[in-house]
Amino acid sequence: MRFLFCLSVALILAAPLTAGSPLVANERNTLYWFDSDGQVTASVKLKAAPHDIHVLPNGNVLTHQGTEIVELDANSRDVVWSFDALRLATAKKVELHSIAPLPGEKLMVALSGEGKIYEIDREGNVHKQFNLKRDRPHPHRDTRLVRPIIAGDDWTYLVAQEGDGYVREYTRNGAIVWEYDVPLFGKQPLGGHGPEAFGDSVFSALRLPNGNTLIGTGNGHSVLEVTPEKEIVWQVDQNDLKGITLAWVTTLQVRDNGNIIVGNCHAGPGQPQIVEIDRKKNVVWSFTDFEHLGNSVSNSVVLR
Repeated sequence: MRFLFCLSVALILAAPLTAGSPLVANERNTLYWFDSDGQVTASVKLKAAPHDIHVLPNGNVLTHQGTEIVELDANSRDVVWSFDALRLATAKKVELHSIAPLPGEKLMVALSGEGKIYEIDREGNVHKQFNLKRDRPHPHRDTRLVRPIIAGDDWTYLVAQEGDGYVREYTRNGAIVWEYDVPLFGKQPLGGHGPEAFGDSVFSALRLPNGNTLIGTGNGHSVLEVTPEKEIVWQVDQNDLKGITLAWVTTLQVRDNGNIIVGNCHAGPGQPQIVEIDRKKNVVWSFTDFEHLGNSVSNSVVLR
């Protein structure tokens, strides 16, 4: 298996179900805001490329630049809060690949290299922490996206562990309650970053309302829906979408109508970086801007 380094993050804001939604995206450490015509309306330069991004209920953007977590004001786009997660680390080399807002004004922080999930408050106080199971520890590959599954006053964490090729669900005390070994489907791993590569470097996972788990397989070029019993009941493979080649499949988001938004990283010029599909694998909407976003769009979000 190989290393992933995607520089970009794309954020779709208040997107309707039709084409041409406003966008925010990042290439070479810059966040870009796009209007519905695909024109850049604003940008913010960061100190380093983020790998995760959220829009908070107040409209502010929560992201990170290297290990520093930052909140950007919705209007001025100035930094209104920051915390360097390096303060949490004891390992010599760590990377921050995922953050998430939690109930009670707390945050989840996932530190690769340290191999831990933290729950912190805005002052940086640690309220909970636990170790991840790591078959192949590496500061760049311990985690990709981590998403809390909120259930009332408690929650678990669905962790995409890129280096291990596993999705694991952890309790807040670190117990593994479910895991899935991303399959290679009988193929041999092949290095590289584009459509010609292949592996199980999983990037994202979401728990669906029906209890199944939706998985973005990274350089597996696919989206899988897996039951709790680990049966694949639906999937989108590399060449299933007409006129589109999937490369490194990154973020996933499910719309209210069941459509799925897929991030498509390292696919090359002429290929969309963000694609919306329905359950019949029809392409409903896509976005392509190679000039600004380049070949490394690793994250996308749509707000309803």
